[in-house]
Amino acid sequence: MTNLLGWLGIIRLGLVQTALGSVVVLTTSTFNRVMIVELLLPAVLPGALVALYYAIQIFRPRLGYGSDVGGRRTPWIIGGMAVLALGGIGAAMAIAWMEVNPAAGIALAVIAFIMIGLGVGAAGTSLLVLLATRVDAQRRSAAATIVWLMMLIGFIVTTLLAGRFLDPFSTGRLVVVTSVVAGCAFLLTLAAIWRVERPAPAQQRVEPESNQATEHPTPHTPQPSFREALQQVWNEPDARRFALFVFVSMFAFSAQNLILEPFAGTVFGLTPGESTRLSGVQNGGILLGMILVAVAGGSVFRIGTMRAWMIGGCIASSAGLFSLAVAGFVGPAWPLHLSVFLMGMALGAFAVAAIWSMMGLVAAGRARREGVRMGLWGAAQALAFGLGGLLGTASIDLTRYLFNSPVVSYATVFTAEALLFLVAGVLAARVTAAARETSPREMPVSAVSSTSQR
Repeated sequence: MTNLLGWLGIIRLGLVQTALGSVVVLTTSTFNRVMIVELLLPAVLPGALVALYYAIQIFRPRLGYGSDVGGRRTPWIIGGMAVLALGGIGAAMAIAWMEVNPAAGIALAVIAFIMIGLGVGAAGTSLLVLLATRVDAQRRSAAATIVWLMMLIGFIVTTLLAGRFLDPFSTGRLVVVTSVVAGCAFLLTLAAIWRVERPAPAQQRVEPESNQATEHPTPHTPQPSFREALQQVWNEPDARRFALFVFVSMFAFSAQNLILEPFAGTVFGLTPGESTRLSGVQNGGILLGMILVAVAGGSVFRIGTMRAWMIGGCIASSAGLFSLAVAGFVGPAWPLHLSVFLMGMALGAFAVAAIWSMMGLVAAGRARREGVRMGLWGAAQALAFGLGGLLGTASIDLTRYLFNSPVVSYATVFTAEALLFLVAGVLAARVTAAARETSPREMPVSAVSSTSQR
């Protein structure tokens, strides 16, 4: 008997990702805009809070290792989602408290963002490990695309609906809207994950390098320590190279993510609801870009390679950021929504190509290290997002002090981020080449077996 997931199971896991995204998008877009524009706090404050949230996720490899050893991911997903939901509500309450007592509100925000980081790390890592170990190799690329598209749906639905109900804005209304979103997200997770991970007396899985079922390790199977398992994965060249690409590309992405809404509010005069809907426009572009690349890279409409799409997506994302740098000087006459939408499409194109490479690489190398490998890349992404958000927002404060002009300040930071995406495009050429060289579908069984024993 196999425990592989069918398409229904994959879609249900996608709903969990939708729930995760619906809470996270408020913390990384709307909350930071309110602190900067409405409460007139330094931009470095929300940057530091989001950096803290990502810093906590440095423990993702350890969480992945626990999933490899224990084999049960459902409790981690449900528990992580509960902590995330409570953290999101706590963060909204902290922002409301900052109006009357900034010091106390900031202290509560620190606790809330730690909870958000722990919740995302626990639930997100276990969800990806479940995909990596329970989805047949032939479905992994499509499964990854489906799950991440559904996360973006959570982004889009939340930003559009929350944006509508946040106007006229008040911090009390922010707490109510966040509480409703978090509660619905947790209930959706419970319904989606119910009985997806069915226990079996002898769990089996299909390794991507062969079509034969192999016994999955049980809790009684001797396992190396976490330190040893992590060292084994780090010694794999492909895992290291991909971690580097993930770090640089996600650094560039996150640096623009936290300043987009403040840019729209400060330079273009958009209200909180309008700037929140602008984030929805960007996420809509990401969704369309991912769909287009998924279709173009499929077996029927094969157009280009994942290597070309990843590199092209990085270059196009760089062009999109350059356009935002110019937009500030042009002012309201600039088609801001169109620029943000097109940049979103570019981000989606490179992201889906990276996801496909990740799902192809996750089982390459030493066997039964999928969780640690996924955790390593997740930690690289979290570190990049934390540093990118912190340095991006701090750069706004620094450049506004130096130039005394918000337009010049945002243009300088957007230009720097565009250059980072060009660097990511160069790295993408090496990473995708490595992924192709070690793809289980292109290596003989004997070669993969030899690799797994290094």
